[in-house]
Amino acid sequence: MTTTTSNPKVVLVTGASSGIGEATAVRLAAEGHDVVLAARRTDRLDAVAEKIRSDGGRAATLSLDVTDADAVRTAVDTVVQEHGRIDVIVNNAGVMPLSRLDALLVHEWDQMIDVNVRGLLHGIAAVLPHFRRQGGGHVVTVASVGAHEVYPTSAVYSATKFAAWAITEGLRLESDPGIRATTITPGTVESELADHVTDPGAAEYMRTFRRNLIPADAIARAISFALAQPADVDVNEIIVRPAAQR
Repeated sequence: MTTTTSNPKVVLVTGASSGIGEATAVRLAAEGHDVVLAARRTDRLDAVAEKIRSDGGRAATLSLDVTDADAVRTAVDTVVQEHGRIDVIVNNAGVMPLSRLDALLVHEWDQMIDVNVRGLLHGIAAVLPHFRRQGGGHVVTVASVGAHEVYPTSAVYSATKFAAWAITEGLRLESDPGIRATTITPGTVESELADHVTDPGAAEYMRTFRRNLIPADAIARAISFALAQPADVDVNEIIVRPAAQR
């Protein structure tokens, strides 16, 4: 393991069983941070944590459904009890079952709102009391370029990601200077998100839209950059796209 940080932090990463969450946990642990991986798929979490530990990093795991506010609060409290503090939450858990509005997949709309919006709010609500008590902390939200543009089949998904951006910006404006807030806004990235699109038209559109992909570690590097800034620097948003994405 190559340790590059002189200021190791205790970091909780949601949605850490694959994609951006996994890449972020692996990178931050390699940099010397204490990482807690949280997601529903505990078998995948255990495999990622074991890889981190075998490379010399420090990692713990928690089973977590971010749509359950009590479970999120308990998870954060557990991190504080076991590590003495929590410095960062990376709100990465998200779903993207795209479809046209006239497909009327209301249950999938509800799922996106529950995970992408309520899950974020649950994370913020759980960490803020600890951040205030500690006099500082960092909320990182993984949004999407869908926060800034709408394309066919993305109306609800884009709405949830704009909400995630707006909530994080509101947190920045309302918080004391010691509490930092960063929105990381990925373009098309290697992940499992598109695998869960059930609408045939949306799935076909995604095959074209996702022609150009960047690795999840590109987003992990952006998160690492935001965390590494001195306390008086708050990186508010980073947009990371494939160079070929227009």
